[in-house]
Amino acid sequence: MNSSSNTFSLKTVFLDFKEITKAGLAISVLFSSIAGYFLGFSKEHPFQWSVLIMLAIGGYCMVGASNAFNQVIEKDLDALMDRTKNRPVPTGRMSTFSAVVVASLLTIIGITLLYMINPKTAMFGAISIFLYTSVYTPLKTVTSLSVFVGAFPGAIPFMLGWVAATGDFGIEAGTLFLIQFFWQFPHFWSIGWLLYEDYEKAGFFMLPTGKKDKGTALQVILYTVWLIIASLLPSLGYTGKLFISPLAAVVIFLLGVWMLFYAVKLYKLRTAKAAKTLMLVSVGYITLLQLVYIIDKFLR
Repeated sequence: MNSSSNTFSLKTVFLDFKEITKAGLAISVLFSSIAGYFLGFSKEHPFQWSVLIMLAIGGYCMVGASNAFNQVIEKDLDALMDRTKNRPVPTGRMSTFSAVVVASLLTIIGITLLYMINPKTAMFGAISIFLYTSVYTPLKTVTSLSVFVGAFPGAIPFMLGWVAATGDFGIEAGTLFLIQFFWQFPHFWSIGWLLYEDYEKAGFFMLPTGKKDKGTALQVILYTVWLIIASLLPSLGYTGKLFISPLAAVVIFLLGVWMLFYAVKLYKLRTAKAAKTLMLVSVGYITLLQLVYIIDKFLR
């Protein structure tokens, strides 16, 4: 009986840890950092397994800490929404104090590991946690500009890998940042559209016009166009050591057309189904873009 209870307790603790750190989201963000690392290493900055492992663990801790602090700050609001009411803190499975301890430990471990790579990587990791928890999270109930603010920490992981590999923040890392920055808008506005009623219960402002209307859908299209342009910049030869071949540029452009098609579809239909499809396509877009960039680097 005790053995069964202990097993259940350990399983519960593990599942709660996964939920408070948003493991699925953290792993997808981590993929961006690893992609940036693969793009950044070179003869001047050779591949190092130790750096990749520290980036992976430190990166997970960084995202997990941000999510844990977020859930502490929003615990009362999370209890109001169907999507979040069963999270560890609002249900009482994890106390607020325990959640703060977990978030703090993750912050310390994450920044320490990133600092062991190089100070700039740690600095950007710390900036990401600060912006997400101290600026983006409080603004969600104040203004729709919270998505703009949240796009900054959200865009850091892709460039973080490059900085981890090279120790430098230049035009290359800036371009990777720009790509993921513009990607945030169609991605999160499609989520905001899909979960509009649930967000409304907590008083979150997640859409640019505050409504599921043509104005919001038009902005989704415009930011998708900016995303496509940013994604093609490395093919022009002005982004330093970050470069993609003409063939890769064609593939990236076609991926952009694919995403733009569903952005336009949201504008025409303005339905939850169209928003969900665009959200899934946006995830596919950024993942495939990163893979194309990496494959192109190794084929050249």
